[in-house]
Amino acid sequence: MKILLAEDTKDLNRALCAVLGHEGYDVDPAYDGEEVIEHIERDSYDCIVLDIMMPKKDGIQALKEIRDKNIITPVIMLTAKSEIDDRVAGLDAGADDYLTKPFAMKELLARVRALTRRKTEYGSSDLKFNDVTLNAQTFELASENSVRLSVKEFELMQLLILNRDHAVSVEYILGNVWSREPDARPDTVWLYISYLKRKLKAVASKTQIQGDETNGYILG
Repeated sequence: MKILLAEDTKDLNRALCAVLGHEGYDVDPAYDGEEVIEHIERDSYDCIVLDIMMPKKDGIQALKEIRDKNIITPVIMLTAKSEIDDRVAGLDAGADDYLTKPFAMKELLARVRALTRRKTEYGSSDLKFNDVTLNAQTFELASENSVRLSVKEFELMQLLILNRDHAVSVEYILGNVWSREPDARPDTVWLYISYLKRKLKAVASKTQIQGDETNGYILG
């Protein structure tokens, strides 16, 4: 699972990253709201841990931008304040859960596990198409290089490989990859297609994702 952790206190950020990393999560740190948006625009995550009080752009502003982009990744808000208004503001902006500082690391891990709970039966065999390999155990996409995918990126790439002989419609993708997320829209599919295109380029693959929202998508 890939997590974006946004906390401007560097010592706490490092400590949280270390704990999450020890539990097997792939964690990217961010220290302000603008950095959060930069990460979100170039990568996909399975969960975002987002502090409310951050410089440049606070957590509420960052979360609103995330949701405006139709990114429905689960978000846990962190706040140093216990007032109900902060919790309401976070939930109204699109947060899925919140934690008030100080909190126990075990509680954060429990909240993350609850929000990242996904189906785990993907099959044990690697999938291949042209010059790329998709590893069902490590969620790595590999060609000349390799890169770790988020769960949704993996499920989308898996779907495209398994349907390599024909284009798959946006409706079919939503029904299979985002069946549990009723808020997912065609823009969500387009966003994750763009993530995968960047990942294919990053691993130096010649494989491309062709098509569009109207005609569907196919690997070529």
